[in-house]
Amino acid sequence: MKSYQVDKDGYYGEFGGAYIPEILHKCVEELTNTYLTVLNDESFKQEFDQLLRDYVGRPSPLYLARRLSEKYGCKIYLKREDLNHTGAHKINNTIGQILLARRMGKTRIIAETGAGQHGVATATVCALMNMECIVYMGKTDVERQHVNVEKMKMLGATVIPVTSGNMTLKDATNEAIRDWCCHPADTYYIIGSTVGPHPYPDMVARLQSVISEEIKKQLKEKEGRDCPDYLIACVGGGSNAAGTIYHYLDDERVRIVLAEAGGKGIETGQTAATIQLGKMGIIHGARTFVIQNEDGQIEEPYSISAGLDYPGIGPIHANLASQHRATVVAINDDEAIEAAYELTKLEGIIPALESAHALGALKKIKFKPEDVVVLTVSGRGDKDIETYLA
Repeated sequence: MKSYQVDKDGYYGEFGGAYIPEILHKCVEELTNTYLTVLNDESFKQEFDQLLRDYVGRPSPLYLARRLSEKYGCKIYLKREDLNHTGAHKINNTIGQILLARRMGKTRIIAETGAGQHGVATATVCALMNMECIVYMGKTDVERQHVNVEKMKMLGATVIPVTSGNMTLKDATNEAIRDWCCHPADTYYIIGSTVGPHPYPDMVARLQSVISEEIKKQLKEKEGRDCPDYLIACVGGGSNAAGTIYHYLDDERVRIVLAEAGGKGIETGQTAATIQLGKMGIIHGARTFVIQNEDGQIEEPYSISAGLDYPGIGPIHANLASQHRATVVAINDDEAIEAAYELTKLEGIIPALESAHALGALKKIKFKPEDVVVLTVSGRGDKDIETYLA
């Protein structure tokens, strides 16, 4: 049977791997040799599950959106990751990784962040575990996600604005990797998405897979079956999508729809539609699709959503797209905003701009009345109110 999971060398088909500077080889190798042992350890599982339940507030509800369903002529369930502590799915991963860091004897945590949700989630677990926390964030994002920056500082993190490149997520990631190179012994790098060198894409997907695990159980209760006809999620780096589809990857009955950021339109040059436009390349230690020019230089992506403007894509998703296991749609800024307002008016839920891209995908699919659709609302819209009102 064909599998879309990672292989023993850290590849999803031809995507993935670990392309890293020599100085980081030992750190990444240590992580590769440790992560599965820890993640499968009973005491880790117990502590992780207990924190997800009592601290994060899981399981997150699977909500039948009746008015939205009526509009699109099928049954739409929303997986409410926006109801987690800190307001997004990011916390699932940071809790898991900080428990791993502690078991590896690391004392200093670094992270990168775009929209600030991963930064807030990392600062939150560092406060919880009493660890030093340094968050790298592009200066552009620091300005447009001011509230999240203040939250991180309040939680005790040091936020370092990055002024290289176009001062967004890619540049923050570059700086975090530089820091890791300088402090390999005591520092653990919590990557927020299914990007970076192996084992990060697999580890983050596993920690987020609590989402699809819950979907299976919740659908069984509500529909008497454990698989939907469609799973829909937005992708930037791809962690909420990876968590949503993890337990369904090899179940061909389930159609996977990934919504990436079209920006101002994929033909405009102001876009983050990596799967549509990217060519094979290496970014942040993994081989995947990258938006690049003829000389192989990484192009600056653009999206109204700070969490989706990444010029690469997680290798897990690149493989799903190239194998035609997933359908990828580009949702433009105006389509995402329209979808966000629609959900707000029909269901009283204000989604994050990232999640609004997933909602925008509903218009691009022809559903049958009996179709059961699960769409992940990866985060809540508090952080994006200013953009919605602009």
